[in-house]
Amino acid sequence: MNFPKFLRKKLIIGPLNKTIETIKKNKIHTVCTEANCPNRFECFSKKTATFLALGKKCTRACAFCDIDFQKFSKAPDPREPFNIAKSAKILKLKHIVITMVARDDLDDKGANHFCKIIYEVKKLNPKSTIETLTSDFSLKFDLIDLVLDEKIDIFNYNIETVRRISPIIRHKATYASSLKILKYAKESKKVKFVKSGLMVGVGETKKEVFQTIKDLNEAGVDIITIGQYLSPNNKKYPIKSFVTPKEFQEYKDFAKKIGANNIYADPYVRSSYNAKAILNKALFK
Repeated sequence: MNFPKFLRKKLIIGPLNKTIETIKKNKIHTVCTEANCPNRFECFSKKTATFLALGKKCTRACAFCDIDFQKFSKAPDPREPFNIAKSAKILKLKHIVITMVARDDLDDKGANHFCKIIYEVKKLNPKSTIETLTSDFSLKFDLIDLVLDEKIDIFNYNIETVRRISPIIRHKATYASSLKILKYAKESKKVKFVKSGLMVGVGETKKEVFQTIKDLNEAGVDIITIGQYLSPNNKKYPIKSFVTPKEFQEYKDFAKKIGANNIYADPYVRSSYNAKAILNKALFK
């Protein structure tokens, strides 16, 4: 499937060395690289990245994701919390985004290690805001509470797609459970903002996207992101359609009509893309 003209954007990048060297030197991982994000060079040039915790092997095999699947992975690296915190400090990040692979092989699903990362990041970067993009922790809400109790600024958990497509492209996680997690985080009142995102171009209808926006809004989600799905390789779920700028605008218009004012919908929008700017806008609305 050929890329339409509206999907082609001029790649404006600066020096990448600082970010890449910091990541390699501290032996950490980023979702930017492991998931083959199309924005990674732009972000690296701005000396920013989304840190990937608990290794680079995921215990789930979602059809859309390029992160390697492994049913049983290595034990969490005890040096990872400090190394991520140190990297954030070197890069002088004002807003730090930490995501994670699913670790169904661990009793606590990686929650305690993830919280150690947040603690170390706060310790070395006390003035920075923190956004987490977690797994569902196998719907163990006591584990979700561990993360929420760390007093992060944004709790991000992606619904990924519309209800009908969810069982086709997601492994274990469901549409209903995703809404439950997001609603739980919002009702906990332990976090400033709850955020969630979905991909389009995976076979959904416009009506289904409207419904998902409505469902997220009713669950209390403060920030919604919508971006064009781009298949990372020919072994993964194929692109079903290219969503036009007009359609993205319709999604934004619908969201604002129902009171979901913090919506970001464009082809290259991703969960943590321009995360600092998105947080700033939410703070001043």
